[in-house]
Amino acid sequence: MAIDVQTISKIRELTGAGMMDVKNALEETGGDEEKAIDLLRKKGAAKAVKRAGKVAAEGAVVSYIHGAGRVGVLVEVNCETDFVGKSDSFKELIKDIAMHIAASSPLYVSREEVPVDVLEKEKSVYVEQMREQGKPEDMIEKIVGGKVDKFYAEICLLEQDFIKDEDKTVQQLIEEKIGEIGEKITVRRFARYELGEGIEKKSADFVAEVQEQLGE
Repeated sequence: MAIDVQTISKIRELTGAGMMDVKNALEETGGDEEKAIDLLRKKGAAKAVKRAGKVAAEGAVVSYIHGAGRVGVLVEVNCETDFVGKSDSFKELIKDIAMHIAASSPLYVSREEVPVDVLEKEKSVYVEQMREQGKPEDMIEKIVGGKVDKFYAEICLLEQDFIKDEDKTVQQLIEEKIGEIGEKITVRRFARYELGEGIEKKSADFVAEVQEQLGE
């Protein structure tokens, strides 16, 4: 079937995929744009899985200032090679991630960083809420599991809906970029500062290291 250039351009803009990848996806899905986008995202995720075992030791630490200096963000994003680390595409990704952190105030990079005591405290609150509402005990665990997933989506950077496209998470944004450039990309850590509130959000020991470097 004939695939027009405008459709290809539109989907390339939405997914960041290459022209031939978009064309092939459209042909494979019979010209259905939504199905083609889903297919491209799945392929991007598959490429991300293949790169998971690679070492991402290059990259950059980027700063972003928002709201006339009211909010500041430092974020470290790693890739596999210096070539990709200096590319415009990679720099654009880091900027988007930094902007997202400024706007969405995540507390951690991923759910693996969430301290056990924080998670257990949150679960206990949910359990008590369910019991007060009279929910059967055999249903509480399932309901709490769903609430915990929502909790992660609120506080973990990778699970938050991306501010510039809420149809995808930050993790999916990164997976698309991995599919595009063919290298493993990871967000290692970040720090978020807000005027008048000191260090507002942090990731791992990044804030301590920054303070030490600044002599604080």
